Amino acid sequence: MPRAKLRPERVFHALGDPTRRAMVERLSERPHSVSALAGPLGVTLTAVAQHLAVLEESGLVRTEKIGRVRTARLEAAGLSTLEQWIKQRRTHFERQLDRLGELLDEDDDPLV
Repeated sequence: MPRAKLRPERVFHALGDPTRRAMVERLSERPHSVSALAGPLGVTLTAVAQHLAVLEESGLVRTEKIGRVRTARLEAAGLSTLEQWIKQRRTHFERQLDRLGELLDEDDDPLV
């Protein structure tokens, strides 16, 4: 089944929770099992699974089950979605600043 287009609001929502941000930080080091993620967070395995579901929907994390162990790893798709969103806004903002600079330069020209 093809994955739906990732939306920036899902990524922002996923990263809006401090527990999920902590999980992403840990996963940026290396893949972890669900139980390894739960340990330092002080939350239940059920809570970690729910957080992972949100992170998976956002494209930030992918999990796979091998035998009895579910492992989570960081995915680039969610970060790429954010990167594109930021790039689009930055480009627009930079154009606005360039235009403002042009207007200010026009005001500096003395009228003869």
